[in-house]
Amino acid sequence: MDSDVLTTGKGPVANLAARRAAGQIHSDPVQEKVVLRLQAVHDQLAALAAHPAKSGFWSRLGQGLGVGGAPKPPAGPHGLYIWGPVGRGKSMLMDLFFADAPVAKKRRVHFNEFMLEVHERLHRRREELAARGAPPEDDTIVPIARAVAAEARLLCFDEFQVTNIADAMILARFFEVLFDEGVTVISTSNRAPDDLYKNGLQRDRFLPFIELVKQRLEVLELGGAQDYRMERLRNLDVYLTPLGAWADKKLDEAFRAMTDGADGEPRVLRTQGRDVEVPRAAPGCAMAHFLDWCAKPMGAADFLCIAEHFHTVILAEIPKMGPDNRDKAARFVTMIDSFYEKKVKFVCSAATSPDKLYVDGDGAFEFQRTVSRLMEMQSPEYLALDHIA
Repeated sequence: MDSDVLTTGKGPVANLAARRAAGQIHSDPVQEKVVLRLQAVHDQLAALAAHPAKSGFWSRLGQGLGVGGAPKPPAGPHGLYIWGPVGRGKSMLMDLFFADAPVAKKRRVHFNEFMLEVHERLHRRREELAARGAPPEDDTIVPIARAVAAEARLLCFDEFQVTNIADAMILARFFEVLFDEGVTVISTSNRAPDDLYKNGLQRDRFLPFIELVKQRLEVLELGGAQDYRMERLRNLDVYLTPLGAWADKKLDEAFRAMTDGADGEPRVLRTQGRDVEVPRAAPGCAMAHFLDWCAKPMGAADFLCIAEHFHTVILAEIPKMGPDNRDKAARFVTMIDSFYEKKVKFVCSAATSPDKLYVDGDGAFEFQRTVSRLMEMQSPEYLALDHIA
C-alpha cells in the first residue's frame, strides 16, 4: 500500500478530503460517489468493532464454529467490487479506505500474488496429507479458505483479474467459503464481473463465480472521462538519455507520479508454470533494470505476462548493443514487441537515442523494427491508446 496515504482516523471520505486539501488530487464527482460507499463499509466495520459479539455459550452456539472449533467471528458487512478503466483512482480510493479500516486482522494484496499463495497452500496441504499416509480430501479448498478467513477478516484485492484456468476453477468455491465465514472483501478491477476470464478455457465452469460476486458484493463502476495517469504521463519525459544520476532520479519520479507516490515493492507473476520477477511494482506500474529482464532466460510468454499486468513499464539503463551481447538484444526486441502489442506505456533511460542503440554488425538490420517502435511509443498518439490487458 502507498506509504504516503494521508490518514485522519475517520475513514476514506475524510482521507480523500485531506488529500484534496493538500493539493495532491483534484475534486472528482465520480470518485466522490464511490468513496461514500467505501465510507459506509468503514462505518459498518466500526460499529461491529464497537459492539463485538457476546462471549456466552448460547452466543457461541448461534455463531457456529470456525477453524479449530473456536466460535466464528461475527460476519462483516458485504464488500464492494469497484471496476473501471485505468487511471481513474480505484487503487487510491481503496488505499484510503484500508488505511483507517477498523479491523485488527486485515490485508491488502495484489490479486495475482494472493492466488499464487493459495495454490502454494493447496499444494502444501496435499503433500502433508500424503506424507502422513492420510487419504486425499474431497475438498481441499475448504480448509485453506477457512484458514485465510481466520487470518484476515477484511481482504482488499487490487487489480482483480483472472487469466488462467487454474484460478478460474477454484474461485467460486474459495470465495463462497470466505463469504460464509463472514469475510469482508473490497476489490478493484479493470473489468466488469461479466467480463472476467472472457474467452477463457472452460469458462462455463467459471460463471458461478461471476454470479457469486454479483450476489455478495456491491458492484460499482468508477468511470469518468479523466484519466489521471494519462495526464501525468503527458508531463513526463518517456525516453531519457544519457544515462546517469539525473536519469535515475527522473525514472524514480516517473514511477511515483504514475502510482500516487508509492514506493513499490517486488512482485512475482506466474505464467506457464514459471515465476516472472518484477523488482519494483505498484498498481499498474512496473520498474526494472535492463539486466533484470534482458540478461535472464526470459521469453515472449514472460514479457506478455508483464504486459498484461501493467499498463506502464519503466526500464533503467538500456545500453548500446551489438553482436557481442546479441542475446540481450534479442530479449530486448522480444520485450518491446510484447509491450507494443499490449499498448504498454514505456518509460526508460538509455545510453543513446533509439537509432544508435544497435547500429553495427549481425543483428543490426533486425533491430530496426525495434527502433521504429521505440520512436512510436514516445508519440502522443501511442500514449493515448488504451492498454490491452
